[in-house]
Amino acid sequence: MEIERKYLLNALPSDLDRYPSKKIEQAYLCTDPVVRIRRSNEDYYLTYKSKGFLMREEYNLPLNREAYLHLCEKADGIIISKTRYLIPLTDQLTIELDVFDAPYEGLTLAEVEFPDEASANSFVPPSWFGEDVTYSSAYHNSTLSQGKGPKK
Repeated sequence: MEIERKYLLNALPSDLDRYPSKKIEQAYLCTDPVVRIRRSNEDYYLTYKSKGFLMREEYNLPLNREAYLHLCEKADGIIISKTRYLIPLTDQLTIELDVFDAPYEGLTLAEVEFPDEASANSFVPPSWFGEDVTYSSAYHNSTLSQGKGPKK
């Protein structure tokens, strides 16, 4: 079970380059239900996600490069490209900060995953976080892949 909240950002941290990052490319074979393929640096995955907002089932299966490239040819819509920064927040929480490439350049989102629903509901975001978009499907990557998301 994935339990996460998602936020737009008021500003990027000025020291962003000091945090570990990875280049992510992802495409969608289906958006209802969500079936996604992802390259994260040189790791490859096939992911199934159930419907939902704050809480969703998520299953990841490893792929090899050849399978990923083969499935990319079958993807619907836009292949999403972004850089993900991993920013420690507490001993148990990490901010996954995504800076999107074209066609969504300028869009930045922060996600925080939680061990349980109570932790997610009591979370107080840092002051540099902006609007909570956890319950907005407009900011799901599957929506962005269909060209239906906000262009910032």
